[in-house]
Amino acid sequence: MTSLSKPLAGLKVIELGTLIAGPFAARICAEFGAEVIKVESPDGGDPLRKWRKLYEGTSLWWFVQARNKKSLTLNLKHPEGLAVLKQLLGEADILIENFRPGVLEKLGLGWDVLHALNPKLVMVRLSGFGQTGPMKDQPGFGAVGESMGGLRYITGFEDRPPVRTGISIGDSIAALWGVIGALMALRHREVNGGQGQVVDVALYEAIFAMMESMVPEFDVFGFIRERSGNIMPGITPSSIHTSADGKHVQIGANGDAIFKRFMLLIGREDLANDPALASNDGRDTRRDELYGVIDRWVASLPLEQVLEQLNQAEVPASRIFSAEDMFHDPQFLAREMFLQARLPDGKAFKMPGIVPKLSQTPGSADWVGPELGEHSSEVLAGLGYSSEQIQDLRNSGAI
Repeated sequence: MTSLSKPLAGLKVIELGTLIAGPFAARICAEFGAEVIKVESPDGGDPLRKWRKLYEGTSLWWFVQARNKKSLTLNLKHPEGLAVLKQLLGEADILIENFRPGVLEKLGLGWDVLHALNPKLVMVRLSGFGQTGPMKDQPGFGAVGESMGGLRYITGFEDRPPVRTGISIGDSIAALWGVIGALMALRHREVNGGQGQVVDVALYEAIFAMMESMVPEFDVFGFIRERSGNIMPGITPSSIHTSADGKHVQIGANGDAIFKRFMLLIGREDLANDPALASNDGRDTRRDELYGVIDRWVASLPLEQVLEQLNQAEVPASRIFSAEDMFHDPQFLAREMFLQARLPDGKAFKMPGIVPKLSQTPGSADWVGPELGEHSSEVLAGLGYSSEQIQDLRNSGAI
């Protein structure tokens, strides 16, 4: 597939970010055709290169997070390195950065300067607490955003401290909001005269925006949602249950018609036909009773039989998938959710597939995360630098 067949083809994105939120936002742009130039420090580059499981000294996560990107090393403390960055930004469509507020301003790259340099530029700023407010200068990772935004308070079991979700969900959700904001800003630029703008995403607000009815429930009723383990208070039944062979299944039978089918399936016509259980509010008042019934039924059968019967009755359910389960699952395979790629030494490995699926202009993963500075010469040559000038920049420490 050529980049011309992708929806973001022709856009140039400059990534000034490390680790998760900014790089994930830029990765999405790269998968759908934008030219993404990732600016890294010559001194080791993005710390993500060394996070989690390493292969020959480089993170497997890096090869996914930086796919389709070009790596350019620039020393932004060197005046010539900063000059190269300004030249890049002068012709870019989007800048994605996740520095602490004020860092770019100290480099002389605040919004006023960049907007004057390139009026069409869209600047996506991802930070812990946003670009304004009394907390703007404080450091804030995704874990802090998840805590302040409300997610951690309601995650876990009621008799235990809060727990994390298992991935860096705060950073990833903030990245999605950043991409959404960038695309809206590009649409505005297209329709209303070509002016760029700032997209300001705070990690805590990215999480806060996902908190469903938490705000009106507290404001109207003084109700504070608490941790509730695997159940969903107010939405019944929906929980995780354990089968006879010790495996786990999520069952979501909270639709009125679905609940009735479920109860008929397990031989509880009395519950299926009970008028008090015909709607969700009635079921929720008797959730302990219902969960006891479901627990006993699931515990009487091995997982595969549970899933087979639920599927036949059209009751939404799923095993709790591990990575191993995913690798062999027909649905994952049919949807091409594993892409075959090669590590730098030629070893084959699987990467996650592309989301979302576009019918006419799908995204793709064309190469894995690059070596540090792998594309420096290519990018600089594209800016008009000769091979001699590029070598001079290397000799001076600018790149």
